[in-house]
Amino acid sequence: MTKKERYKKVLAWFEENMPVAETELRYTNPYELLVAVILSAQCTDKRVNLITPSFFERFPEVETLAASSVEEIFEFIKSCSYPNNKAKHLHGMAQMLVSEFNTIVPSDINELQKLPGVGRKTANVIASVVFSKPTMAVDTHVFRISNRIGLTSNSKTPLETELQLIKYIPESLIPKAHHWLILHGRYVCKARKPLCEDCGLRPVCKYYQTVLS
Repeated sequence: MTKKERYKKVLAWFEENMPVAETELRYTNPYELLVAVILSAQCTDKRVNLITPSFFERFPEVETLAASSVEEIFEFIKSCSYPNNKAKHLHGMAQMLVSEFNTIVPSDINELQKLPGVGRKTANVIASVVFSKPTMAVDTHVFRISNRIGLTSNSKTPLETELQLIKYIPESLIPKAHHWLILHGRYVCKARKPLCEDCGLRPVCKYYQTVLS
């Protein structure tokens, strides 16, 4: 099977079996998603969704967050991973949005990455989810299962994975494919114990065919 054929079959399977695929982070506007994605680094979406209701009640808009302090922000997010760094990032992000972007979350990947706490992955998530741009955010799930299934070859970094994926996935499907891969990695193709017997991608999965068959 060629790589092009594998992509075609994988995408067709997801189209049929996961027609609706979207982020599990709860948000109502670009500012809220940006906060949630920053908090989600090395932290589960479930935990973030427990934190954000009280956070946004106190900081309903970016100006409120910018006018607060790192110490106050910390108190609202201390149950997530790395709260000290994230509190600093959130405060810095809000201040930069106010001072340099007129409180508006930018849609450009390079502009987004100027914000404290926003790396390429976070920028790609915002651009894809909020602005429907054909960007592929590569987290641990996407990185892992892309290699396992055989969508990528000898990929050593998230950027290598990203570039290989966007080369073969049709532009119109990239925003949804990002969620397909994340959700599949989160619930089926798990890191330690992949649920291969429950996976409909077995016929096209290199890992299953070469390791488990």
